[in-house]
Amino acid sequence: MFLPGNREREREREREMADSGEQFDVVVVGAGIMGSCAAYHLSKRGLKTLLLERFSFLHHLGSSHGESRTVRVTYPEPYYPGMVAESIRLWREAESEIGFRVYTQTPQLDMGARDNPTLQSLVAVCQQNRIEHRLLSPADVAAEFGGAFHLPDGWIGVVTRDGGFVKPTKAVAMFQALALRHGAVLTDHQEVTAVARQEDGSLAVSTKTGRQFRGRKCVVTVGAWAGELAREFSGACVPVQPLHTTVCYWKIKDGESASKFLPENGFPTFACYDEPYIYGTPTADFPGLLKIAIHGGQPCDPNRRDWSTNLELLRHAASPWIRARFEGAVEAQEPVLVQGCMYSMTPDEDFVVDFLGGELGKDVAIACGFSGHGFKMGPVMGRILADLVTTGEAQGVDLSHFRLGRFKDNPKGNSKEYGDQVSSYSQAS
Repeated sequence: MFLPGNREREREREREMADSGEQFDVVVVGAGIMGSCAAYHLSKRGLKTLLLERFSFLHHLGSSHGESRTVRVTYPEPYYPGMVAESIRLWREAESEIGFRVYTQTPQLDMGARDNPTLQSLVAVCQQNRIEHRLLSPADVAAEFGGAFHLPDGWIGVVTRDGGFVKPTKAVAMFQALALRHGAVLTDHQEVTAVARQEDGSLAVSTKTGRQFRGRKCVVTVGAWAGELAREFSGACVPVQPLHTTVCYWKIKDGESASKFLPENGFPTFACYDEPYIYGTPTADFPGLLKIAIHGGQPCDPNRRDWSTNLELLRHAASPWIRARFEGAVEAQEPVLVQGCMYSMTPDEDFVVDFLGGELGKDVAIACGFSGHGFKMGPVMGRILADLVTTGEAQGVDLSHFRLGRFKDNPKGNSKEYGDQVSSYSQAS
């Protein structure tokens, strides 16, 4: 971890390495979960790695902060479960290496109308991938979780074992600390403005402070800023729309048995495939509060967010759902605590993982557009990015669904048989 007494010595080391013109094997731009995981995997392989961040480390201005992120292997798309399974293994490996825990395993409950096409696809993917799952009736769901959930007739619950949640800020700090341990150099307050090819074939990474770093390869993981930086670096069009989203915490009513909402008592992470898509986690972040949020947000400029919360939307969309599903056990008038975050949306809600191309060729890899569901896959994405810049291809993963070129033939990207899961508040209001 970062120790105050060592920070100035670390900064001096960074300045010396930059000023000496020393070349890194890989420069990673963006120190959220994806960049931090990439720096960890690269440095663990013995590569001289530099991790750059435009803001302070562990800031709350992007998508890698907060109290919890859901982990689930259940997806309507067949290409995600395997990546999540590998990530769970890598989460555990990193925890063993650092000596503390960031991932808490719980069951995952997916619910919705029996004939919902997205939920039907999710069940089919579970069957195709041999993911252990159980289909429960409304009465079975109530019995399974101590009467906490009340599903209407015609709905089903899908219960899987590999759910849970990750502590995001703690997780990012863990991977940064491990990267440091493996010899990586970490520098914050360095907003990258250009990546350019040099005559000797190396890359010059320039920052707003006037500093320049040299590397053989570069990884770009800048979240909501991916579109503008890709245009500046190579002219590539990366269709990422930032959304400002609100994470909400609702109070369990006085007199209710709050213990049934605890992860240690089997309460699950959950997702509801309805309009809107609503998700939540057990009582773990704040005592007596339950995280229940709408999977969506309002289009925003990441450089000029107003940080406002649409309480009227929450009362209109989330409050009725909470009253119906928890039947009075949770105060549903409005959340008692809200936190701002950002999604980086692609048109098809799938990731972008590719080389930027152009004059930068295969020397600059970009990963972005994680569309509100990527954090759990940070460890495997770090491994994939390390593969791409060292061997030119990712081992054991089909990246064809994540190629940047898919938007050239179809601006909507990958075709799917069901609708979007993420709502835009500007459309919903």
